[in-house]
Amino acid sequence: MTESEFVSCCAEMGGRVYIAGGWVRDSMRGVSPHDKDYVVCGIEERDFVACFPNAKKVGKSFPVFLVIVDGEKREVAFARKERKSGTGYHGFAVDFDKNVTIEEDLFRRDTTMNAIAVALPSGDVIDPYGGRRDIEGGVIRPVSEHFIEDPVRALRAARQAAELKFRLLPETIGAMRACADELKNEPSERIFGEMNRAMGAERPSIFFRALLAADLLRVTFPELHDLIGKTQPIDFHPEGDAFEHSMLVMDVVAKLTDSKMARFAALTHDIGKGTTPMDMLPHHYGHEQRGLEVIERWNERMTLPRNYLAAAKFVIKEHMRTPWMKKPSKQVRLLLDIEKSPLAAKEYNAVIFADSHGLPPYLARAEEIIPRLKKVTGKEAPAELKGKKIGDWILSQQIKIFMSMMKE
Repeated sequence: MTESEFVSCCAEMGGRVYIAGGWVRDSMRGVSPHDKDYVVCGIEERDFVACFPNAKKVGKSFPVFLVIVDGEKREVAFARKERKSGTGYHGFAVDFDKNVTIEEDLFRRDTTMNAIAVALPSGDVIDPYGGRRDIEGGVIRPVSEHFIEDPVRALRAARQAAELKFRLLPETIGAMRACADELKNEPSERIFGEMNRAMGAERPSIFFRALLAADLLRVTFPELHDLIGKTQPIDFHPEGDAFEHSMLVMDVVAKLTDSKMARFAALTHDIGKGTTPMDMLPHHYGHEQRGLEVIERWNERMTLPRNYLAAAKFVIKEHMRTPWMKKPSKQVRLLLDIEKSPLAAKEYNAVIFADSHGLPPYLARAEEIIPRLKKVTGKEAPAELKGKKIGDWILSQQIKIFMSMMKE
């Protein structure tokens, strides 16, 4: 079924079809849009199902269907109004009567740039709340007081500021701030989901700085908020406290790799500094071990993907000693540990480079050296060797290869 055929079928039922949301926003921004979603008005659900029997219903509290249009699964939502009736994103009374207008549907949305629709087949733009103006101005503005009714919209606004490099208006920051109490009770997967999407931005730090500006960082990511004010030796960290350093390292890593996991590891590499006693500052002795404890508590509070947790732990544990290793045996062991970690060598190198402003020679050649080390197996060991001695022999051979390569 083509889009034209879909629109015609809806029109025969007395309905109207609109494209709404991110597809319209991105089209107006001049970037390639994706995930085209439709909103339909003036149709009863039973009539829609009768006309499109193969549509798959996925909405629970209001009608949302998946329909194959132009060979792709497209989401079709019935226009709706919402009234706050409880807490969180489930706490809404929803009205999806066929008399709900597109303007009423757009009014309940979060920000003006997401509250624009395009009527089909005419292509007329429905923009009652100034979304085009705000896209052109590069600003994020709430549509209405409904913004605060779903607290995760505060995180979404921060994430969009990072992804789109748009500016949060004072009224938006104020609306975000009003979400603090309800955010405390939001499912952690929703909070992590917004953070993880922000990790894909060119400068992920914008997300966390936006939350800080709205007094939400302590509520959503207390481990990061604890880094604020934790001073560091100025000779090594002229950028400022541990929070500023972590933001800087993460943004540098973001320039070097698209890996969200590596960016998260960069974000958390100094997480233990948030627990440094004030009388120890500006030094942070033992922050690696404390960091492992902090990331475990973070995981207990907000279950992290297994590879994210493992990558963060590895970087927290190893990042301080990596640039200063001198013994070939330790360097070889670290290279082999990198290979076993969730991080690729270039991803681990990105974090160390960002943190230390350079790489030691053995690490700079890690991608070349590690495959050679892995070629050594116990199969070539002398027959008389048993147990641990085989492992010692393997390591000795790997060290010989390593030292030979480092002389090249």
